[in-house]
Amino acid sequence: MRLLQRSADGTFSLTSDLVGEDTIHPYAILSHTWGADAEEVTFEDLANGAGKAKPGYEKICFCGERARQDGLQYFWIDTCCINKANKAELSQAIKSMFRWYRNTARCYVYMSDVSSPLPETDEEATPPLWTSDFQKSRWFTRGWTLQELLAPSTVEFFSREWRKLGDKTSLAQQVHEITGIPHLALQGAPLSQFTVEERLSWKEHRHTKLQEDGAYSLLGILDVYIAPVYGEGAEGAFRRLLDEIHKLGKCIQDIRLTDPRDDKKRIEDTKGGLLEGSYRWILDNASFQQWHEDPQSRLLWIKGDPGKGKTMLLCGVIEELKKSTPGLLSFFFCQGTDSRINSATAVLRGLIYLLVNQQPSLAPHLRKRYDQAGQSVFKDANAWVALSDIFTDMIRDPDPKMTCLIVDALDECVVDLPKLLDLVIHTSASSARVKWLLSSRNKMHIEQKLRCVDAKARLSLELKQNAEQVSRAVNVYIDDRLSRLGSLEDDSLRDQVRDILRRKANGTFLWVALVVQELEGPESWDPLQVVEEAPPGLHQLYDRMMNQIQRLKERNSEIFRLLLSTACVAYRPLYLAEMGSLCGLSGQVSALARNVRTIVAMCGSFLTVRDDQIYFIHQSAKDYLSDKMRDTVFPSQRGIHYNMFSRSLKLMSSALKRDMYSLIALGFPVDKVQVPVHDPLATMRYSCVHWVDHLCNWNSNSTNHRIDSQDKGAIENFIRKKYLYWLEALSLCRSMSEGVLAMAKLNTLAQRRVDAPSFIKLLQDARLFIMYHIQAIQNSPLQVYVSALIFSPDRSLIRSYFKEEEPKWISIKPAIGDQWSACLQTLKGHSGIVMSVAFSHDSARLASASVDKTVKIWDASSGECLQTLKGHSNWVWSVAFSHDSARLASASVDKTVKIWDASSGDASRRSRAIAIGSG
Repeated sequence: MRLLQRSADGTFSLTSDLVGEDTIHPYAILSHTWGADAEEVTFEDLANGAGKAKPGYEKICFCGERARQDGLQYFWIDTCCINKANKAELSQAIKSMFRWYRNTARCYVYMSDVSSPLPETDEEATPPLWTSDFQKSRWFTRGWTLQELLAPSTVEFFSREWRKLGDKTSLAQQVHEITGIPHLALQGAPLSQFTVEERLSWKEHRHTKLQEDGAYSLLGILDVYIAPVYGEGAEGAFRRLLDEIHKLGKCIQDIRLTDPRDDKKRIEDTKGGLLEGSYRWILDNASFQQWHEDPQSRLLWIKGDPGKGKTMLLCGVIEELKKSTPGLLSFFFCQGTDSRINSATAVLRGLIYLLVNQQPSLAPHLRKRYDQAGQSVFKDANAWVALSDIFTDMIRDPDPKMTCLIVDALDECVVDLPKLLDLVIHTSASSARVKWLLSSRNKMHIEQKLRCVDAKARLSLELKQNAEQVSRAVNVYIDDRLSRLGSLEDDSLRDQVRDILRRKANGTFLWVALVVQELEGPESWDPLQVVEEAPPGLHQLYDRMMNQIQRLKERNSEIFRLLLSTACVAYRPLYLAEMGSLCGLSGQVSALARNVRTIVAMCGSFLTVRDDQIYFIHQSAKDYLSDKMRDTVFPSQRGIHYNMFSRSLKLMSSALKRDMYSLIALGFPVDKVQVPVHDPLATMRYSCVHWVDHLCNWNSNSTNHRIDSQDKGAIENFIRKKYLYWLEALSLCRSMSEGVLAMAKLNTLAQRRVDAPSFIKLLQDARLFIMYHIQAIQNSPLQVYVSALIFSPDRSLIRSYFKEEEPKWISIKPAIGDQWSACLQTLKGHSGIVMSVAFSHDSARLASASVDKTVKIWDASSGECLQTLKGHSNWVWSVAFSHDSARLASASVDKTVKIWDASSGDASRRSRAIAIGSG
């Protein structure tokens, strides 16, 4: 970016090309309509000291003078600050222009066709005399001025006499009426809040001198980028623009595992709403204030025992930071009971999703990896490597001035928590524009990790001064909950109940919530007795709830324990119908859901239902019940895993069939599939995805660690009769990749049965079938009956079992051969002979060395090239991974051995090579 600098003598000069936001001085910017090319002052004019005689020079003088009056020495004008003869510079300018307008200190709109001469009297006419000219101004009809209106926070309008007419705020109604742009957009609301269709509609009746600019002028408004190709025509430019919008939308859709904003709302609704008095105390806490206000304080860890209100505390902090944080705010709520949101990769996907939603200009960091590998980059064995690189690039981006990152319940991040903590530590130390706010229970392994950042960066809810604040907040919570109880209309009774709750609560929100929930029940006709008998402490309260379940009739007690046990081992929160079917209840989906909802309500407050999904009331409730499953009170976890495997297999065997959603068209794309109102998969979506996982969990605790004869027969029968229908269901559930993993796990288990060669052969064939055809089935579910079958070998067992499903109208079928090809994948990318290959020790990656002087690292599952390592000056002869697969050694004809950082995903910037031998 070049700027014009105004000297004290009133002359102007161009700065050098400024690179990096920190080197760019505060500047003003001019928005105007161009005259004839010969009238405007160009970059070449200023470089040669010419152009003062051109009509456009007056605009430079105007902008320079206005900037001076506003205390700004630098300013920018598009006519003369871009070297348009340099195509690369012009392309970069088009890409950056929206950001330049957004970052400006002042934006002056020079309206050469609006006149506002000095009035003859001191009183301004109403409406002003210039109003008609303003409404008809050419400025409102030009394509590029749309982003110049929307991007800057401050836009001031001036007449040709240099008189100020008003600004974007004072003239908001007039501008809205002229342009049709909503007030929110004019007030600076993120443009991502408006649909693409809405934003495109603002372009109507606007024109550009070059037809392609009609599309290029929308890039910043639509948060995408395409390289300008002048000569492609308006149609070509808009086609590429819309294609890029589609690709970006698909990318953001694929990284979205959950929307943390929805999780926050769910949590707040489940816990009775966010109560301001229960969290505001932290805003005055010295440790929090230091974290919030001190640029050097980049990490705060809030720790406390279960039920102390950490999650709701962070919900409140998020609301407050929304009002006061000038930069980006991203957050994530871990939940140990939900496999979708209890891993380090899930945390990063959630944080990245919110960052891109708030600042779409960060999307290129995401697209760089996504465009190479598609959604597998978020799911495969190297997902953490790719996501951590993407995330690190985003927080290093110069655009966001400050980024606050909040992660709740670190202790419930059960997969790869050490990696997440290492990333927190690294980014806290390396970036001054990042602040982390974390919460967890009192866990020593978390404390030991975070201690190396700042031993004082913690806020313990058990410390005396903090515990007193928490107790006061709990008292506010008690008052609020009791005020909603119709059974406590008597003031004296309510006061007695309140005093007992305050005495027993011990600063624990969850204990209060559980007791109040019991008070809300119709059987609690004597509130005073309920609170007097309630034992202090969460564990004791859970014991009482469990005793109440055990005292029920045997049939009821049995189903309650089965339901609680099933919830404990499920890989995600189950829907009501799924839970009912897995527990062996009968009935239609609506009846199942209704019955399970009733049972959940009677389960002693261990569970709650939100949007027809069953959740534990708190992680501590699941921990308590998991401990109970280790004794004789509850069925064993191993037994429940087997029951869920067996029930799942029976459910699928009885209900799966061809064309579950009546799509009919064999090429019907999965992206256009709408779930029917009466979803035939409602009771078995979970089973389709996780039946093999439960079999593996049961086998992991088995003495022989293999599939027994009875289960072998059931699985074999399922594969022979229902395999294609299962693959169709997986596609409809968007879970084909989980199907690939399931078949890999089944094959591993089957290998332990040396007495069942035919069973092993069937599973191998089924695995090859899904691996070869995953893309076709994933995109169009019914292609499992067409292309997948006819492009399988003649001797494929799956093809033979489902011969009747092949389309009869295909009379000439391709010659595929008798057997599956031994080649699972062909990796292409080297431009010369490949001299050496080596698998990483976990077999997740493959390195290759070539005479093209490069080393490539590949994803062994997907076949995608993850990195291209350049640095050797001659043929690369050999490669080898270190034992931990973190480094890679390469030997070359150039007489050197290089050691590379194998974890980096951006070879050009971060792959580090160390030459250790030459001669």
